[in-house]
Amino acid sequence: MGMYLNPGNEGFARARKSRYVDKSKLLAHINQTIDGSHNLLCISRPRRFGKSYAAQMLCAYYDKDCDSSHLFSDLAIAQDPTYQVYLNQYNVIYLDMTNIIGKTCASEMMDYIQASITKEILAEYNVLQAGNSLDETLLNAVSLSGRKFVMIIDEWDAPLRERPEIEKDYLQFLRMLFKSSGTTARIFAAAYMTGILPIKKDGSESAISDFDEYTMLDPGEYQEFIGFTEEEVRKLCAEKDLDFKEAKRWYDGYSFDHFSSIYNPYSIMQALQRNRFKSYWRQSSAADALEDYIKADFDGLFTSVLELLNGLEIPVYTESFNNDIRSVKSKDDVLTMLIHLGYLAYNADKGTVRIPNEEIRLEFAGSVRDVKNTESGKRLMESRKLIQDTVAMDAHTVAAEIERVHALISSPIHYNNEQALRCTIQIAYYAYVDEYIKFEELPSGDGFVDVVFLPKRTSRLPALLIELKWNQAAEGAIGQIKGKHYVDALKDYGGEILLVGISYDRNDKENKRKHSCVIEKYVL
Repeated sequence: MGMYLNPGNEGFARARKSRYVDKSKLLAHINQTIDGSHNLLCISRPRRFGKSYAAQMLCAYYDKDCDSSHLFSDLAIAQDPTYQVYLNQYNVIYLDMTNIIGKTCASEMMDYIQASITKEILAEYNVLQAGNSLDETLLNAVSLSGRKFVMIIDEWDAPLRERPEIEKDYLQFLRMLFKSSGTTARIFAAAYMTGILPIKKDGSESAISDFDEYTMLDPGEYQEFIGFTEEEVRKLCAEKDLDFKEAKRWYDGYSFDHFSSIYNPYSIMQALQRNRFKSYWRQSSAADALEDYIKADFDGLFTSVLELLNGLEIPVYTESFNNDIRSVKSKDDVLTMLIHLGYLAYNADKGTVRIPNEEIRLEFAGSVRDVKNTESGKRLMESRKLIQDTVAMDAHTVAAEIERVHALISSPIHYNNEQALRCTIQIAYYAYVDEYIKFEELPSGDGFVDVVFLPKRTSRLPALLIELKWNQAAEGAIGQIKGKHYVDALKDYGGEILLVGISYDRNDKENKRKHSCVIEKYVL
């Protein structure tokens, strides 16, 4: 057993000793590619989504120097016809790039990798002659042993993210192994790379173009292995007697063609272990980058973030992103990067993104709250002041601010659209996350309340019940709230409520966009 050559099955054996969600069908998919023209795979997904668990499973399954039958006999792969054919049949090279980064300086990393693998191969086959390069040594080993290699590279993109100065040498190393289709086919039965980002583009093409890529934008047949499926989460919650609906609210939200609900595996397992639903999305360099990009405010990114925080989906163009965190040049690049990092869920049919769940919404809210950028900070202060003015029942000031925001975000064509009005309220009040929980189109009485801000337990502010109207007086909105018994939606709240009616008359020839507001106090 070596460090990089045939590392054994201990990593996967450790995973099997805890509560293990069976993802072994991944092996059946990879087995179908063995020695084929599509045997080079790169499957990217966010941090904390089980990449290393998958890599360790592959090591245990393919490594010829161990017997892993006891680890797989009760899993789904054991029922697949390819199971026995490929079980423990290959020389495996396993590179954990995050681990390697910590072992050597950047300038020596490529030499370290090649020297370490060569040393272990020569120890395995003591009559083997080393070649002039690693690929020649590997080819000599295949010729001598009659066994091809399975190459597994975990966190393949870590050097590009953390050691950008070696990008050229690192990509050249990967090209040396995988770019020559003839030599690659003679050496590798399969190669599997996993990382956060897809393969970096050179121009419009991938730097290692022979790999089939499966990403958060298009996971293809590997979508069920991105995270936990809804069926898997239901079963886990039942075992621990946890509220499945709460698990869904906190950690669901990633959806693909065949799986409408994919959950964050790390957070689900943490919630099960601690018997508590909360955010387990730990602060990371990615989270720091989120705040940095919000500060930069690419092409109005800050406004888009506010829309996302308020539950809206926004369009995104993903093709311009070069799969490189350092080359972000536009709002679309930032949004695309955040899809790969797991901060946004992508709808391929609509070409839109949204915040997937409560856990990630809290991350966005925290980043927005901490923004110190002058323009963004100004907007944050304006929103907080609007909440204060609403609570103070300063209807005139509230109407003026809503009017200003409405004009700022709405085009003339969509100005009178009811959705534009609702979006105006959402963006104007986006600082609500400090004190409130927001509900939209809340069914109550004889209809639906447009927007309700319900105070958090730690807040001393009153609830806000907001009704939007156009082409009638704001008093009419208050009348509708009372007449249709909208306050019934908060009958269990039992505290002070402010009824807020906002309207404007588009037919007013003198000032058809003048907004008005009426605020009344109501106690249940």
